Order: sequence, then C-alpha cells, then structure tokens
Amino acid sequence: MAFTKEEKTKMIERYEDWVARSQAIFMLEFSKASIKDVEPVRKKAREAGGEMHVVKNTLFGLVLDKLGMDGKDYLEKSTLIGFAFNDAPGMAKVVTEAAKTDFFTIKGGFLGNRVINNNEIKALADLPPLPVVRAQLLGLLNAPASKLVRTINEPARGLAAVIKAYSEKDQAAAAAE
Repeated sequence: MAFTKEEKTKMIERYEDWVARSQAIFMLEFSKASIKDVEPVRKKAREAGGEMHVVKNTLFGLVLDKLGMDGKDYLEKSTLIGFAFNDAPGMAKVVTEAAKTDFFTIKGGFLGNRVINNNEIKALADLPPLPVVRAQLLGLLNAPASKLVRTINEPARGLAAVIKAYSEKDQAAAAAE
C-alpha cells in the first residue's frame, strides 16, 4: 500500500510523539500472527499503561535516526512496537508473555535512549510493577518511624502493665479477706 508524502509525514510525527512520551520501547516480530493474535496483546498493553502499534520500518527508522537512537537492526520483517508510557516493567511483562507464544519474537528495545536486548527486557519484566515498588518504598520509609513510636511507647506500656498487675493483686487480696 503506497502512502502519500503527507501521510508519511503524519506517521513520522505520530511515531515521534509516541517515542517522546515513552519510558521504554519494546520491539516484537509478528510475522506469524494475525490481527486476532495481536489484539489480546494490545489490550494487555493498554492495561499496563502503554500501547502496541504496527509500524512502517523505514519510517520508524527515520525517527530513530533523527533522535540519535541506534536500532535499525531491529527494524526487519513485521514489527509490532510496545510503547511504555507509564510502567516500563509492566510493559516488559506484556512483551515477554507475548513472546512465549508461537506468534511473537522479541527483537529488542530501548530504555530511554539506551538499546536493550532480550535478556535485559526479561530482567526488566522480572521487576515488580510500579504500585508494588511504591508500596515497598513506603513500607521502608514507615518502618523506622513505627519502630521509634513503639520504642517510645514501650516504657509507658510496661508501667501500665505493672500498675494493672498490682491493682489486680490488691483486688484479689481484698476478695480473699
């Protein structure tokens, strides 16, 4: 299908926008897949805060050149690109799960402007999702404060336990008389 110069210019602008908004970019080959096979991957990508798009390799290569990113080796055969707008590890999980099927093969990608290979993408996919990392960080920040509060309250709690024990001892002695 031939595109006019105006259509190509619009496609390049769209690709530049996607790349500019992305924390990471993941490239998959999907030569064995049909649209029915691609749609579930796109849905999971949207749930992970990203998007998956089929791109024209030559036009996307122009965008990479313009941005100084060296990834033309990945732009062979049919290319499905995952753009991680919010959560790079979440999108990496989507890509690695898709690659477990017979329809997709991971070509590589970018984390920022840095080229990453299959192993690095899989390592990124093993990271916990962003909400879990935030919760872990919050737990780390709250732990010292919680310990401090418990330490400060411990003498008062111990004193209260001693007073209660004496009061119960006195009540038991009065009841026995």
